[in-house]
Amino acid sequence: MTNTTNTSSDVQDMVAQADTGARNPGGIPGKVLWFVPLCWSLFQLWYASPLPYILDIGKFNNTEARSIHLAFAVFLAFTAYPAMSRSPRDRIPVMDWALAFAGSFSAAYLYIFYAELADRAGAPTQFDVIVAAGGMLMLLEATRRALGPPLMVVAGVFLLYTFAGPYMPDVIAHKGASLNKAMSHLWLTTEGVFGVAVGVSTSFVFLFVLFGALLERAGAGAYFIKVAFSLLGHMRGGPAKAAVVASGLSGLVSGSSIANVVTTGTFTIPLMKRVGFPATKAGAVEVAASTNGQLTPPIMGAAAFLMVEYVGISYVEVIKAALLPALISYVALVYIVHLEACKAGMTGLPRRHNPTVLQSLFSFMTVIVGLLVLSAVVYYGIGWTKDLFGTAATVIIGVAVLVAYIALVRYSSKYQDDMDLTADTLDEVPEPGPTVRSGLYFLLPIVVLVWCLTVERFSPGLSAFWASLFMVFIVVTQRPLLAYFRNENNFAEELKNGLVDMLEAFVSGARNMIGIGVATAAAGIVVGVVTLTGIGLVMTDFVEFISGGSIMLMLLFTAIISLILGMGLPTTANYIVVSTLMAPVIVTLGAQHGLVIPLIAVHLFVFYFGILADDTPPVGLAAFAAAAIAKADPIRTGIQGFTYDIRTAILPFMFIFNTQLLMIDIEGPVHLFLTVFSATIAMLVFSAATQGWWFTRNKWWETLLLLLVTFSLFRPGFWWDQVYAPSTSHPGSAIFQVAEDTPAGHTLDLRVSGENFDGDQVSKLVRLPVNHELASGTERVAATGLELREEGGTLLVDMIAFGSDAEKVGIDFDWKIDEVIVANDRPVKEWVFVPTLLLLGLMAWNQRRRAKA
Repeated sequence: MTNTTNTSSDVQDMVAQADTGARNPGGIPGKVLWFVPLCWSLFQLWYASPLPYILDIGKFNNTEARSIHLAFAVFLAFTAYPAMSRSPRDRIPVMDWALAFAGSFSAAYLYIFYAELADRAGAPTQFDVIVAAGGMLMLLEATRRALGPPLMVVAGVFLLYTFAGPYMPDVIAHKGASLNKAMSHLWLTTEGVFGVAVGVSTSFVFLFVLFGALLERAGAGAYFIKVAFSLLGHMRGGPAKAAVVASGLSGLVSGSSIANVVTTGTFTIPLMKRVGFPATKAGAVEVAASTNGQLTPPIMGAAAFLMVEYVGISYVEVIKAALLPALISYVALVYIVHLEACKAGMTGLPRRHNPTVLQSLFSFMTVIVGLLVLSAVVYYGIGWTKDLFGTAATVIIGVAVLVAYIALVRYSSKYQDDMDLTADTLDEVPEPGPTVRSGLYFLLPIVVLVWCLTVERFSPGLSAFWASLFMVFIVVTQRPLLAYFRNENNFAEELKNGLVDMLEAFVSGARNMIGIGVATAAAGIVVGVVTLTGIGLVMTDFVEFISGGSIMLMLLFTAIISLILGMGLPTTANYIVVSTLMAPVIVTLGAQHGLVIPLIAVHLFVFYFGILADDTPPVGLAAFAAAAIAKADPIRTGIQGFTYDIRTAILPFMFIFNTQLLMIDIEGPVHLFLTVFSATIAMLVFSAATQGWWFTRNKWWETLLLLLVTFSLFRPGFWWDQVYAPSTSHPGSAIFQVAEDTPAGHTLDLRVSGENFDGDQVSKLVRLPVNHELASGTERVAATGLELREEGGTLLVDMIAFGSDAEKVGIDFDWKIDEVIVANDRPVKEWVFVPTLLLLGLMAWNQRRRAKA
């Protein structure tokens, strides 16, 4: 018992060091460390709410809000995180107080002197530069304390590059920058530290983290774990399958992989070991499931919100693109667990009642049909009220949600008596019905969040505000309501406990944000240096030289950079650094080699490998946490977790070359079904290939054939292009005729060439949307922003309309229209699935025959 307690204490200490700060002093310092995070949460709620504009008080513009946000983060980084591992944790040294106040003053400088700085923009005073330089140094130290040395070193290297540009090798040299110019650019404007990354952290991320903290405090995390066990615990290796699903659901609550491991792992890992999983594999399953929790929409960690700003699309579009890869990744992990259980001959936990196949099927269909009916009623019912009641519909919907909440709490109160389960007391699978019913009201705030995002089309920040406000109401009222419906006489005491829960959730939510706040600010240094020095333009030539122009080598290079940086950087900072440097390069070089890669695909590529770094040995903190719970070797646990995550590692490469996996260019329900079906089967087959087991142990040639089937299902176009040429090239002079003949839903694809800003000759493929409401080809070409002239039989760009589609894809003056590329009319590439599935069927028959023998 003592050993278990010590392990739990070590793991909680690891989470504190990684996510919330390891200090927990008493007395007045302890009260300060409680009160300041509380104020931070209240400020963020006020900033996100419509109240400042309704009451016309306390309004902050974006720059002011970013400044205050970072001031809170820096203050808490110095007070909550010790300077060294041997530094005191039960008190805050005087030096740390001094650094906390100095750092927060430097961060708040933009807010305090906003008007003065605006008046002297570009002409900083000596005091401005001193504050900026001091703030930069203190930000680097705050980053080291909260996140360890790696991000501080990366930011420091880029800062050094700013001043040492003239002394660098010719390939990356630049003219350098003075201290005044660098500090003004990086600290006193919104180009560096206070740029897009901190803006997203201020506007979106904080509220989603707070929403997760409120859900966790209310008990939603434990509820999701128990629901997963009630549904899957009886299957082969059931606890491991339940761990995968529970970690996916916990991704709604936690944006941190290490916190996800601890939340679900303390429950799931001992149960996995009980049914036969070795300690290393039990920890590895939890690591793989928890790191993938950040891939799960609708809440995907801070990096997903940064994509909204960097890619220039709505959050709904980010969710749409990320949904299918996340789902098939989780399905594959469940299948990997199943294969591991089959190899070892494991069973699941016993069930109290064993339903027949028909009863199970009926129960499953009831749940599915019920969810579909509920979704239809919510969607179309609320849509109807909006049409009928106009602006009053919002109030009516709000009242209806409150009524539904009270009704669900009353309904759930009958089933919560037996729900207090732990890994030690869980000897059989809890009944699914009562377990699901015991917390149905936890689904309401998630419904509110998704509704605001997808139907109302509110901004992510405003959506998270309303969902968080509803969660505040639930946290405060669920205890007294449950007490009332159970006829208990402690209503006032439970109301007090609910208020305490709310305040503690505010504090824990803010402390969870310290690392993200300083990480986005430190990563902003990298972004600022890139814009100040122009290193981003140099990277294109550098990467093209290393990769030899090969798209695959370039993607591998990017993946390796993400994994290496991700060993020490949090996912958010890793994403900012790598996407800033590499995303434009991949898009540019792809276009030069005839591959039009959507920007969202490249950003998701970087995002995926940044997340995979969380379990990459030797520094994966998630693996260390899981190993501590499982009492296993952390390096072996990390390696095993990474082998499970190989299925996730191939997905980014596949959706770069087959963007249908991101729901791009889907042409109807049948096409959608084929895409989902083929991608799911491909991932399951790949899992069987990498695990060396399907219905029985694979022979070497079966593994090779399974990999071939995987590739064919993921990228059928590769084989189809060998049979049918995908396109025909026409001379540039045919652009007007081709534009006129372009059918609805198709784009105008051009091969263009010319001299870029640096004086180099470039050639690339561009894709322009066509306005099909216009009749003639001349009008359609003009609508793209192109004004052309003919010289000696060659079409040249005479003029580019400002802000037009042609300007956005990078076409410039005097460029040539070399070719117009028209897609050939050919059978759909999905015909490749027929021989592929036949081959898969033959292999299945052969393996089943061997398994029986």
